[in-house]
Amino acid sequence: MVALDPVPRPIDHLPRRGAAAAAAIVDAGGTLDFAGLERAVGALAAWLARQGLRPGDRVASWLPKTRTACLMPLAAPRAGLVHVPVNPLLKRAQVAHILADSGAALLLTQPARAATLSAGDVPAECTVLLEEQVIAGDAMPPSAAAPDALAAILYTSGSTGRPKGVMLSHANLWLGAISVAHYLKLSPADRTLCVLPFSFDYGQNQLFSSWAAGASVAPLDYLTARDVVKAVARTGATTLAGVPPLWLQLVETEWPAETAAMLRRLTNSGGALTVPLVRALRARFPAADLYPMYGLTEAFRSTYLAPEMVDAHPESIGRAIPFAEILVVRADGSAADAGEPGELVHAGPLVAQGYWRDAARTAERFRPAPAHATSGGTAVWSGDTVVRDADGLLRFVGREDEMIKSAGNRISPTEIEEAVLRGGEAAEVVAVGVPDARLGQAIALVLRGDAAAEEDLRARLRAELPNFMQPARYDWRTDLPRNANGKLDRAALKKELTS
Repeated sequence: MVALDPVPRPIDHLPRRGAAAAAAIVDAGGTLDFAGLERAVGALAAWLARQGLRPGDRVASWLPKTRTACLMPLAAPRAGLVHVPVNPLLKRAQVAHILADSGAALLLTQPARAATLSAGDVPAECTVLLEEQVIAGDAMPPSAAAPDALAAILYTSGSTGRPKGVMLSHANLWLGAISVAHYLKLSPADRTLCVLPFSFDYGQNQLFSSWAAGASVAPLDYLTARDVVKAVARTGATTLAGVPPLWLQLVETEWPAETAAMLRRLTNSGGALTVPLVRALRARFPAADLYPMYGLTEAFRSTYLAPEMVDAHPESIGRAIPFAEILVVRADGSAADAGEPGELVHAGPLVAQGYWRDAARTAERFRPAPAHATSGGTAVWSGDTVVRDADGLLRFVGREDEMIKSAGNRISPTEIEEAVLRGGEAAEVVAVGVPDARLGQAIALVLRGDAAAEEDLRARLRAELPNFMQPARYDWRTDLPRNANGKLDRAALKKELTS
């Protein structure tokens, strides 16, 4: 297990020197050991430094999971630059927004992606270079940056408007890596199959936490769940990180028993697991420890539930991760009692530095920690409602901006969705509030499944939910939209249903 060293270091110091001969990356190009990783990071950093950039300049990368994409999160900060990873699934308009908003001085991409950009998409002061132009040379030594120096800007998926750039320091990234590697009990014997985009904080941490533990990574761009099954078998992966829509696809896919048994660790974030999905994962991967987690880009990760507690508490998001202080706060700023809903507030050194060039939105989300907090300074006020039970375990209730206000009642869409999924009539569901002249908002469901099950579902919900929580509308589909990070795109569905 990785020691919990609370002293932050520059993020590019992560690869373990003691594991130099062990594999760090396993990909189509072969195997790169930790000594090779150190040389490759230094060489890419030196190449970036030769491009005429100034310290603190933003450099964007818009790449699939190539080896260069794996190296950029370490190489750019080593060169004194700020890395801006762009999700490879984004289209030109979204890429143009990120380049302009970040003030990127360089975009590193591939020819096919560069060809999709139109005139005006790339700011005049931004140079576009292709991955094939990277030339290895002398290696730059590790960074001597201050822990609070800006290392990366990660853009949120834009579920509530245009993506916001979250500013992360070397310390944020370093301590996040050490924390996760510690509580996941990663070791040099582990191999992480990296299926999440590196532009996603959860996805980028697949690299950092694995390397902090001396473990290897196997990057994967996949099209179907079957691709993931094959990759686990091919790479011998022991660890897989995912979001709920991916887990649903994976449990619905056939797994050879010997392949499923290779996985020793499953981690979930980006949305709460439902009880049926927890049961399905436990049945499909009986040899794997399951780690439900909660996080937000503004503070990286807040909570996790220890695997030995999952069966008894399948609805819980657990307790604070190392280096995080998590508080449940009433509207007046005081501490909520056990069993009382309150806002999740995250304090401590994992809190990001705010939103890039957006003082107004920074002031809304990043505010002084509550008076009863142990950690001083700035905290992230998440806007998410949680409940802490008598044992200190947290349960996610819902986001304040997603709560449905119907007939004077505040209704958690999460609670409705859990009730729907409990019976198995639908595989996925999103509950949203739609305008209603009588109620203010009525509850609409968008479901993936067979509409023939609607009568049974309605009957069951009438028996299980109070009248004010009964859905008024059922919209059955063969698939639900997802955003670039693989999460269900609630914002798109809400806009569709309410416009």
